[in-house]
Amino acid sequence: MQIDKQVKKLGLIINPWAGIGGPAGLKGSDGTETVERALSLGSKPQSHLRARIALEALTPYRGQLELLCFAGEMGEDTARALGFSVRILGAAESTPSTSADTERAAAAIRDAGADLIVFIGGDGTARNIVNALGEHFPVLGIPAGVKMHSACFAISPKAGGEVLRRLMAGQLVDLCECEVRDIDEQSFRRGRVCTRYYGELLVPREGHFLQAVKNAGREVEALAVADIAADILEALDPQTLYIVGPGSTTLAILTALGCQGTLLGVDLLLQGTLKQADVSAPQIEAAMALHNGPVNIILTAIGGQGHLLGRGNQQFSPSILRAVGRDHLMVVATKSKISELGGRPLLMDSGDPGLDWQWSGFIRVVTGYRDAILYPLGNGAL
Repeated sequence: MQIDKQVKKLGLIINPWAGIGGPAGLKGSDGTETVERALSLGSKPQSHLRARIALEALTPYRGQLELLCFAGEMGEDTARALGFSVRILGAAESTPSTSADTERAAAAIRDAGADLIVFIGGDGTARNIVNALGEHFPVLGIPAGVKMHSACFAISPKAGGEVLRRLMAGQLVDLCECEVRDIDEQSFRRGRVCTRYYGELLVPREGHFLQAVKNAGREVEALAVADIAADILEALDPQTLYIVGPGSTTLAILTALGCQGTLLGVDLLLQGTLKQADVSAPQIEAAMALHNGPVNIILTAIGGQGHLLGRGNQQFSPSILRAVGRDHLMVVATKSKISELGGRPLLMDSGDPGLDWQWSGFIRVVTGYRDAILYPLGNGAL
């Protein structure tokens, strides 16, 4: 793909509520009730900040760009704040905006002659884009959701901005069809992952800037996971508060202790017992404030994608991560999960590019009983 018109028309669609349920531990953001509950629990919209990070790469090209979008939070506010020329094509019919608003925006932007549509959201937003555009119009997803199973997203907002910059610079960027997948959030909140294929989107792909489809349904290597759990159990300090992230490998650690952990949520572990289950970011901060000892985080990566932070575990806010510190991060993964990455690094997309950059580099990963490797942690900032 190469955009070579004198004035380029870039479509912009922001789902203002994408990802808002993540820090609140709600496993998603679909539906007005979920948004309202997340707001009541103290979560704040973040998608406009992620949109800004991506679009900042295009500020040198402001004179060559016209951004086509809907009014207010669905695109206009962010575009104008960055100094872009903006053409408003409509507005959301309700607040919070709905999937129908997203689909109307996509169709209107396409019909207005956009060269490419950039959308900021999660898997639900990607489904809306498929519904409105099908698989023959070029789009690029900037990740802002909770679950992020689809392959149409850049690995981070910064990476998405780099793809856009290369397009504006006249560089050749391949177009590929990328899967859109989503899960049933109600089942997800009950601990069951039911993923479904919804279609394909035509996406500019450049090198390693796009994420892979999340692996689902892969059998866990029971022995390897048990060995990892045994190693971690030996290392547990009764005075340390452990914040245990989601995943079957981390759940095995809690199970080995006889705790009823949460497969898809974040749990608090202290003195070998489950202190609190399925916690939100504010609950984590409150527990840390009350705890007088050290704090560690135990995490595993998403199979296939390699995301360590920023996919399904947004309860780990940048402020929490900074307070705990990189040296107190315990990463666990089977060797088969690491091998599936094919040499690609683990990924971090915390929502704070500066933090992602600071934490990048080689990190220790426990892969078995008294067995660990050093593996690169990438920042998505390129």
